[in-house]
Amino acid sequence: MRSSALKLKEQKTNIPQVPSMATSEDHSSKQHSLSSSSPVVVVMVPFPAQSHLNQLLQLSHVVTSLYDIPVHYVSSALHNSQVKSRASTLLHHSPKIHFHDFPTPYFLSPKPTKTPDNFPSHLIPAFEASVHLRQPFSALLTKLSTTARRVVVIHDNLMSYVVQDTASLAPNSEEYVFHCISSISRFSSIRDAMGIGFEADQDNQPKVPSLKGCLDPRFIAFKDKQMPFMRRNKSGHLYNACRFMERDFLEFILEKEREKDESVKIWAIGPLETVTTFKKIPLNSINNVSEKVYCLEWLEKQKPKSVLYISFGTTTFLEDKQIEEIAIGLEKSKVNFIWVLRDADRGDVFDDQKVGGRQLPKGFEESIKGKGLVVREWVPQLEILGHPSTGGFMSHCGWNSCLESMSLGVPLLAWPMHSDQPMNAALVTEFIKVGLKVREWEKRDELVSSSVIENVVKRLMASNEGDEIRKTAEELGGELRKATAEGGISRIELDSFISHITR
Repeated sequence: MRSSALKLKEQKTNIPQVPSMATSEDHSSKQHSLSSSSPVVVVMVPFPAQSHLNQLLQLSHVVTSLYDIPVHYVSSALHNSQVKSRASTLLHHSPKIHFHDFPTPYFLSPKPTKTPDNFPSHLIPAFEASVHLRQPFSALLTKLSTTARRVVVIHDNLMSYVVQDTASLAPNSEEYVFHCISSISRFSSIRDAMGIGFEADQDNQPKVPSLKGCLDPRFIAFKDKQMPFMRRNKSGHLYNACRFMERDFLEFILEKEREKDESVKIWAIGPLETVTTFKKIPLNSINNVSEKVYCLEWLEKQKPKSVLYISFGTTTFLEDKQIEEIAIGLEKSKVNFIWVLRDADRGDVFDDQKVGGRQLPKGFEESIKGKGLVVREWVPQLEILGHPSTGGFMSHCGWNSCLESMSLGVPLLAWPMHSDQPMNAALVTEFIKVGLKVREWEKRDELVSSSVIENVVKRLMASNEGDEIRKTAEELGGELRKATAEGGISRIELDSFISHITR
């Protein structure tokens, strides 16, 4: 196994090579202060799902704290409350983020259930309600455009319908798309649209999965509603990605974007998780302080790199029989662990109708005392991943979780469920080799047995193979942190973007 398999370009993929984006913008990392006579304001328009809300909140914090530019964060009152409740510490350090709580119609908030494609279909009513933000967003844009020299709209790709009136309402505005997915996922999406299947990948190269079969048809219809407005020319695209590990995919994307608009720019400014100084400002702050303290106190008692952290994000629904297999596999592995076993988010996370605690095998929690910890509340994920006792992360491979884990040098056990997650898992396990697969994506409809879980946990946490993967992950984490530090490749692109919008 190669322990230095960090740079994607060294993998010799068959992705077309095109020149990197060149820019003549100022690359200084000094703060950009704006004179009162020529103000620039930024309007963030996130998609109402936790990972999307979180990434644009991270970018908002970066823009306000590093560059002293005011940010207006636009969402429904419900989703603003959601993201603020889970990042209260961060917001204490970001007074220049102005939240706009806009109304949306009532929507159903059903409990999460098992679906054929594992997609969180119970959230679709909340997604559909978000299109009603178009009018209040337009009113805010009109107001800001009368006082600002330039209004910079940065929106999630899935909010293209909401921001469709930007150019017509505000001639002094510019529109940028923020992509909350990885570059490899965007590559897969473009390839699907071109009608090229993953079968076309060279036999001796890693395969990039297709998005086909990863999405609910109703969500595809929601995306289709955005499509005419996605295709309009934009001022540029921002990716929460790093050229160090996704260069080839980013260059392929740039090539395709320039077929539509030769002047389009792409900035890879991630991982935002490292820019937001996670050790000082834990983004995933929780209200239940006692639960948080207990987790970290428990970690303090464990040996370095000995604990496996297990969490499947905010949208994953696991059936009871799968939870049972995970529990048995963990117990048999004899590896120390923290397992976040909480209900998937409903469309309204504050809904009083609780789904109910997930059931574990009888006697399980008693039998793992001293070896494992089961947590049913929101936890400070970054603090857990950054703790010296944490040596691995079993994850659904949402892009937020991948970036957090990779930035902190923690290897992953990849267990993708839906959407962009299988592409992220391929990046982690096949391209940059900082993790192992729990099971093949092609077998996603099958129950993962306790013996499979036991074996893959031991491979990562108690073998020479796992030690080598951990070494690679630690090397990658160091490079990603350097990329976002002053003078690093991602910080240079971030400075370039700020120079561009404040020109």
